[in-house]
Amino acid sequence: MHAAPARGRSVLAALGTAALAAAFLLPAAPALADYPERDVKIIVPFPAGGTTDIAARIVAAELGKTWKKAVVVDNKAGAGGNVGTAEAARATPDGYTLLMGTVSTHAINQSVYAKLPYDPVKDFVPVTLVIPVPNILELNPGFADKHGIRNVADLIKYLKANPGTVNMASTGNGTSTHLSGELFQSMTGTRMTHVPYKGSSPALTDVMAGSADLIFDNLPSSMGFLKSNKLRPLAVTTAQRSPALPDVPTMAEAGVPGYDASSWFGLLAPAGTPQPVVDKIQRDVAAALQQESVRAQLQAQGATPSGNTPAQFKQFMAQESAKWAEVVKQSGAKVD
Repeated sequence: MHAAPARGRSVLAALGTAALAAAFLLPAAPALADYPERDVKIIVPFPAGGTTDIAARIVAAELGKTWKKAVVVDNKAGAGGNVGTAEAARATPDGYTLLMGTVSTHAINQSVYAKLPYDPVKDFVPVTLVIPVPNILELNPGFADKHGIRNVADLIKYLKANPGTVNMASTGNGTSTHLSGELFQSMTGTRMTHVPYKGSSPALTDVMAGSADLIFDNLPSSMGFLKSNKLRPLAVTTAQRSPALPDVPTMAEAGVPGYDASSWFGLLAPAGTPQPVVDKIQRDVAAALQQESVRAQLQAQGATPSGNTPAQFKQFMAQESAKWAEVVKQSGAKVD
């Protein structure tokens, strides 16, 4: 065998050196066995105290125990969830920034906003559905007593006699609490004045204070106030009653046949996050949701733990997007 000419050897050496240098310049994918090597952040695109925040903090606490790393919840509220969601979309796709997405950020907003600062499909990879929850129609007790509103039929009668005079709070433009109210109005031929807030906490504060009259809120963020009789429940928005409030009828049972709307909350990662890392997060979240203490916490809030696969969550979100697009079309709801 003949040795390569000196010139040939030098060219090969140069090519090898260049290839080695290029390899060092490539970003290293996280090693699955080592993930996570540092703290993980979950962006919540709504204020503290709401259902998105509650779900994120319960999951973060359990993941922190499993991973032996801090899992930090970062509230980035604004524009119906768009601000925090857009920030998550721009994050480095390495598994260290996650988003607690919602029915609003990933199934409703694309239908009600003329333009979004993120693409709910292209900019994210689904991890797992954490909890689906009903919304609940609830009134300021003083408002209900003053006008003799004891049930949904009474409310519809009052709304038809006083169009536009009732203030309907929501957790923000385009959220499920907003769209649940819009669907109610379109199905009952009534009209209320929509008052959007930046999350559940300020909206509920004003409903309880009487500055707003009613709200279709996510059940978990309202549960404590319902138990203390600071809010008056009339109906849940789902097709079945909530085990957490078995005496509260569904909207269909209360006189609005065919009404069915719910909220949900799930983890997503920026597009490009390595699939092995996504799958590990999903497995660990699913395991956390099976912990008896976690299930008890969530069920006490009226939520049902899920933990489905990324593929199942992807299919679920596609179905939800189609469903809510039709609701938006029926109601005519739009946000400038």
